[in-house]
Amino acid sequence: MADKPRPLPSNEDMDRFIIDRMERDQSWRMFRIMGEFVEGFDRLAPYGSTVTVYGSARVQPGQPAYEDAERMGTALCEAGFAVVTGGGPGAMEAANKGASEAGGTSIGIAIDIGGEPPNEYSNVKINLHYFFVRKVMLVWRASGFVLMPGGLGTLDELFETTTLMATEKLETFPVVLFGTEYWVGLVDWLRERSVGDGYISAEAIDRLVVTDDVNEAVRIMETSGRRRS
Repeated sequence: MADKPRPLPSNEDMDRFIIDRMERDQSWRMFRIMGEFVEGFDRLAPYGSTVTVYGSARVQPGQPAYEDAERMGTALCEAGFAVVTGGGPGAMEAANKGASEAGGTSIGIAIDIGGEPPNEYSNVKINLHYFFVRKVMLVWRASGFVLMPGGLGTLDELFETTTLMATEKLETFPVVLFGTEYWVGLVDWLRERSVGDGYISAEAIDRLVVTDDVNEAVRIMETSGRRRS
């Protein structure tokens, strides 16, 4: 009897094969990286007026920082902005929730991190594997940035964003640090020590606006006049 033909592999099997090959062979990994960039650019291209909201993944519902981020997401959407976050829990979830429940565009750019599942409030979901691709996507379409209180990741995003502006690799867009009690000590230290010792230009610190007022943060985004086309 003739041998039965082998069934063709499913799309899922092929995807798994390709990903496994990429992980084993460094030269193949670039195709996965390229694919993530292409997907991110394509998915975000339609959104020109966006604000990226950063903040701690550890904030819990009911805490003031969570409620502030939720109000921020709502207010930004009511002003006509799409809200972009890292798609995770905490302040990211709160901003996405505020945007989604206000009927606006709520974009979550999530990444595979153990113990940090994507939140359910993004109505545009982008799931990535590589941190550096995610960083580019969080900045690429943004017309402004709001940083809620956060940890190392939030601080990294603050300094990366301001460095890109200072080195003219990114246009100068508004950067709002929300939560005076949390941020003012850092800004004062940067101004007194880093600017004072000549390591940072005063202009780089002057563009940081510290506030406790959601409406002021939104006004800054609106009046900057620098929305993406």
